[in-house]
Amino acid sequence: MAKNMDQIVDVAIVGAGIVGLGHALAAIDRGMRVLVIDRGAEQTGSSIRNFGHCCITVQSGAAQVHAERTRELWLRLAEETGLWLREGAFVVARADDELAALREFAARRPAQVEEIDADEVTARTGVGAGIATGGVRLLDDVQVNPRDALAKITAYLRSRGVEFQFQTAVRTIRTGRLHTTRGRVGADTIVVAVNHDLDQLFPDLAAQYEVRRCGLDMLRVSIPGLRAPLEGPVLTGWSMLRYSGFAGSPSLAGVRDRLWSVHPTLAALDLNQMYTQLPDGTVIVGDTHYRGDAIAPFQQEAAFDELLRLAAEFFGQAPDGIRVVERWQGVYASAPAEFLVESPVEGVHVVGVTTGIGMTTGLGLADRVMAEIYEPVGA
Repeated sequence: MAKNMDQIVDVAIVGAGIVGLGHALAAIDRGMRVLVIDRGAEQTGSSIRNFGHCCITVQSGAAQVHAERTRELWLRLAEETGLWLREGAFVVARADDELAALREFAARRPAQVEEIDADEVTARTGVGAGIATGGVRLLDDVQVNPRDALAKITAYLRSRGVEFQFQTAVRTIRTGRLHTTRGRVGADTIVVAVNHDLDQLFPDLAAQYEVRRCGLDMLRVSIPGLRAPLEGPVLTGWSMLRYSGFAGSPSLAGVRDRLWSVHPTLAALDLNQMYTQLPDGTVIVGDTHYRGDAIAPFQQEAAFDELLRLAAEFFGQAPDGIRVVERWQGVYASAPAEFLVESPVEGVHVVGVTTGIGMTTGLGLADRVMAEIYEPVGA
């Protein structure tokens, strides 16, 4: 393998988002020589454009397994890197059917979900007076600040010997080797974790999994009249329609029918009404969803108008009581399956989270993939 190679490592990882960093952590923990390659000058993709809410408690199946391991790794990284993290999140019910669905969910997971009454919901989430009928606290959820978490993890991995090559594009990938714009790299194991850009390197695999891009409209706002600080991320009835952990609640069908019939404009935006507060006190507001092979850069102001109207209503503010600090477009990989884990070429492992839960499951998924490579069952 060493012949005509400019660099030799044990593990080469393409992509420096949270899934790529998770593989780098798992590899360096196993004593490997690790190289991470990314075409950007720094991380600017899905892993920093999100809420920073790791929705651990509301997953099911494989996502729940990966999420629980991810939680352990986030807690560890918070200790070892100093990144900001807090535990717990809330789901606010604003109608009887939502409260019934939350109670059904809580009954299935008594160790992870704590029911709280309307007064406590109001006191702990900043929601306006008289808005909440009740809610739950999600005990295992965690929140990080996506704007600095990746930078701190990258610096930490560098301090442990991981090499990073930013502003480096990958031209070809073969068993045991990569050809990049900085030269040829030899590696026993190659991990490709490039999110929605999979179609640039393995278009047939992207087509097989029906990977498309999902665009999101998001805001960061200042709310001077907020009743109370948000003690954690806040989800709503719209969120309950998105996360698989709620699917077993019999009352959820009624929630869906009511929201879709009463609010067709919001349903057409594929809304997830949720909020997280950053350490500086500003609040991330979102979000809408739209999908395609390419996402146009032109965002519709009507979507932002709806997000701001909903935020003002939710927090009991006058329409002019919320000041927009930033607007942006998130983009992530979207596919029918939650995860993509394939080896299209011997020694090459393509790994992706394809439902927008990368911060929630990415570290745990990466840890599982590296364990299966280097610690095969029965070895």
